[in-house]
Amino acid sequence: MATVELTKDNFEQTIEDNDIVLVDFWASWCGPCKNFAPIYEEASENHSDIVFGKVNTEEEQELAASFQIRSIPTLMLFRQKVVLFSQAGALQGSQLEELIQKAREVDMEQVHKEVAEQQAQQADEQQ
Repeated sequence: MATVELTKDNFEQTIEDNDIVLVDFWASWCGPCKNFAPIYEEASENHSDIVFGKVNTEEEQELAASFQIRSIPTLMLFRQKVVLFSQAGALQGSQLEELIQKAREVDMEQVHKEVAEQQAQQADEQQ
């Protein structure tokens, strides 16, 4: 599967509808972004079960701001609507493959349990 362009109009639905979504926040003037693009594209061809999305931060400033993107490229990985990874800087191909493998191995039942516990604790603290 090739990469897909994500915008404020389709971002949330993409995260909701897919188990694993990788998001590359980039800009056309960014040298490291241009160097990372072929690596990201190749990975998208090798993992057809994962959505590889790209957010052009120049065109989608509101979306980039909502995720507090301060440096590009920034790569985020969502699994079952939970952000498991967020890091600025381009990855090498082997690092991206390792990230994908680790994401597949995460016990999401445990992650959802921990998220629910954190949300409950925050709700208690606000009362």
